[in-house]
Amino acid sequence: MSIKFKGIAASDGIGIAKAYLLVTPDLSFRRVTITDPDAEIDRLHQALDTSVDDLKVIKARAEGQLDPEVLAIFDVHIELLTDPEMIKQIEQLIKTQKINAEQGLKDVTDRFINTLEAMKENRYMQERAADVRDITKRVLSHLLGKKLPDLAGVNKPVILVAHEVTPSDTSQMNKKYIKGIVTDLGGRTSHSAIMSRTLEIPAVVGTGDATQKIKHDDTLILDGLSGVAISNPTETEVQDYQKQAQHFEHLRQEWAKLVSAPSVSADGKKFEIASNIGTPTDLADVSKAGADAVGLFRSEFLYMDSSSLPTEEEQYKAYKRVVKVMNGKPVVIRTMDIGGDKSLSYLHLPKELNPFLGYRAIRISLQRQAVFRTQLRALIRASKFGQLRIMFPMIATLEEFRQCKAIFIDEKKKLQVDDPGIGDDIKLGIMVEVPAAAIFAEAFAKEVDFFSIGTNDLIQYTFAADRGNECVSYLYQPYNPGLLKLIKHVIDAAHQEGKTAAMCGEMAGDAVALPLLMGMGLDEYSMSSSSVLRTRSTMKSLDTTKCAELVEHVLNTALTNDDTQKMVKEFLGK
Repeated sequence: MSIKFKGIAASDGIGIAKAYLLVTPDLSFRRVTITDPDAEIDRLHQALDTSVDDLKVIKARAEGQLDPEVLAIFDVHIELLTDPEMIKQIEQLIKTQKINAEQGLKDVTDRFINTLEAMKENRYMQERAADVRDITKRVLSHLLGKKLPDLAGVNKPVILVAHEVTPSDTSQMNKKYIKGIVTDLGGRTSHSAIMSRTLEIPAVVGTGDATQKIKHDDTLILDGLSGVAISNPTETEVQDYQKQAQHFEHLRQEWAKLVSAPSVSADGKKFEIASNIGTPTDLADVSKAGADAVGLFRSEFLYMDSSSLPTEEEQYKAYKRVVKVMNGKPVVIRTMDIGGDKSLSYLHLPKELNPFLGYRAIRISLQRQAVFRTQLRALIRASKFGQLRIMFPMIATLEEFRQCKAIFIDEKKKLQVDDPGIGDDIKLGIMVEVPAAAIFAEAFAKEVDFFSIGTNDLIQYTFAADRGNECVSYLYQPYNPGLLKLIKHVIDAAHQEGKTAAMCGEMAGDAVALPLLMGMGLDEYSMSSSSVLRTRSTMKSLDTTKCAELVEHVLNTALTNDDTQKMVKEFLGK
């Protein structure tokens, strides 16, 4: 009998294959009284060293495949494995209590985990508990001589079923064999969802209980288009989804023909479809997708992928490479967006109860101006090679933007002493992600050159709901009429001053949101490169006048996120 699982459609596509349950081996053990503490401590260090070596190999294997933001998690785990305070505590327990290394490791790491998990108001610190749990599992596997799952060894088509997919898991995936991913946890902006889209693997996340009801080698259908997975499907269901998979593959081939096509609506209105990137290595995907621009270069990954603050010259080379490769197409580079869930071990940021609402992004740059000025100089120098735009993240007040602009002008004047005119063509914009900035958009529009709406944070701040918290995931509502009115207000404010409005959050590549955003007149849509061609294809079929009528209908009659979604799907004929 088939069982249907409803989750979140996280990555487009349809997969049909046997289920591969990602399960951890039994790592249970007994407390043992030992007679040679030194030998036990040697065992501990061997397991720690081997675990570090594991992570270095996994990270190296993932280079070029995963974003630097994801790769940086391996560095966090290596730091934990080499933390002298934790190791010292384990050694002391082994010596004083005469216990085996396994017990000493578990006692100390349990203490760390309990302390971190008790920080209920601080999701960042709670996530560190998951990191400690993960490294403990790896060290225990070496102490016990048991092998952790090795996805790199999968040599037949499977659909991965897991409670949660970690960066370590993803780095080992071979796209040739992994035909889909189903998880218990996660949302559209979770690591597993973003990584699935990057690798172009269909995914359904947040099913709740898939791992409890799906058995290893069950036949499984995964529909990443509608967010459904079916275990032990009927022959009729298999045949139906095989036809849908063939149709989707046909669509992908049709989309590929649009690589060099303009991004226009059915009634001839021109838009810009851009790519989000993390490093210069992502440019191959941008080119493959035929994106009109780089709408978001997350410069913080240059910092996260380094053991110290990147120098002006190092940054200049990275920015120059991106601008040159884009060959005259616009490149929007966001200044360092560190803080929240992105930390730098060498920057020594203060511990905070709520880092997402704390000392992060532009707030750090304005207080640590030496770091900010170094980045701005590198950006200004790179602007000689193409159309570079600078975007400041997490702007909440006009004073913050004015301060950023003043520092930019100061550094530009210094560089122009030796290079007259350098930087004069750079446009300065802000990422609209703080509700206060969105509400006050008319005033900002008089002073900035462009807006880029960061919906991932704008949604969580508007609804006061952490987008990584499963308990409030229902409040991640991109189609809520209240949010749509806020977005339309920002777009209208920009246009009133003759400025452009872009969007660089996940919503920009959302097929349901597209007709709404086109109807509001959004100028630029920046998304993962894998979504560019699909969006361009859909855009060609939509008339902006009819989209504008849809927006009016939604804003005047819809009361809920579901109301809007239903209206848009009817409009699209789905």
